[in-house]
Amino acid sequence: MPATSGPWPTELRVVNERHALAVTFEDGAKFTLPAEYLRVESPSAEVQGHQPEEKITVAGKRSVRIAQVEPVGNYAVRIQFDDGHGTGLYTWDLLYNYGVNQDEKFGAYLKALEAQGLSRG
Repeated sequence: MPATSGPWPTELRVVNERHALAVTFEDGAKFTLPAEYLRVESPSAEVQGHQPEEKITVAGKRSVRIAQVEPVGNYAVRIQFDDGHGTGLYTWDLLYNYGVNQDEKFGAYLKALEAQGLSRG
């Protein structure tokens, strides 16, 4: 039984030639989270900053791949990307949130790229 009352994953699997992470939760929710999305929304301080206004818009990650997924305790995974980034801890709650809000969050990312004259690469 999970130690938290939040969503609990029953399966995590790297899919589509390392372009995505498939996550299934015990409530039946299933999400396929693209590597690019996970990378640009990394929960690391390097991307998110220490305050909401410090968040960085990360460009040029369209072709990033997942190099490794490493469990961290029983509450998260650390994802290592092939561009060398690997400092964010993706908790079960965060992965669930990223799945539920994927269209909205990725859409906001695309708008931020455009507003800043950046490209997905």
